[in-house]
Amino acid sequence: MGGEAARAILATEPLDAARALLGAHFTANGVTVRIVEVEAYRGSTDPASHAYRGPTPRNRVMFGPAGHLYVYRSYGIHTCMNVSAGLEGAGWAVLLRAGEVTEGQEVAAERRPSARTALALGRGPGNLGRVMGIGTGDGGADLLAPGATMRLTLPAAGAVDAAAVHSGPRVGVSVNADVPWRLWLRGSPAVSAYRRSPRADPPRD
Repeated sequence: MGGEAARAILATEPLDAARALLGAHFTANGVTVRIVEVEAYRGSTDPASHAYRGPTPRNRVMFGPAGHLYVYRSYGIHTCMNVSAGLEGAGWAVLLRAGEVTEGQEVAAERRPSARTALALGRGPGNLGRVMGIGTGDGGADLLAPGATMRLTLPAAGAVDAAAVHSGPRVGVSVNADVPWRLWLRGSPAVSAYRRSPRADPPRD
């Protein structure tokens, strides 16, 4: 599912948008992946979100329409991809954490030669951004526009078994770390390992 129907599905609470993105196919720069792991971020009510303190030139895509690409660099090295969610002005987004390469595997392998297996190519948000060939200049792209060269196709209703969707704490954030807003498809070897940030508060009982 693409176009305005997909945009309407993503123009909702970020956790619901995150669920909708599991099983989606994302195509860019000669590679297509099936998204198997995501994380939701909820703007001004979520201190781990880049939009927590309001709009800036860097995060303005998060405050626009749903279905646009928000790109940032993690530690100045890794390019991470997010999809804007909610209504305009919300500042919500979903981080694409991992994907299985379904087309363009040779291209993906050239971009990430250190991957030990094909299923490891897009494991982790930085690795996923690398195999997709995404740079910060791609920020703001409408992934749902007709004829878009970078495009996102959501799975049809019922295509992903709800029982296969698992949730848990987010990875690598030092605040609001324990909310179970990381979602993944159980059984996919491409899902990344959970690593709690050493700067995060101790887990709550």
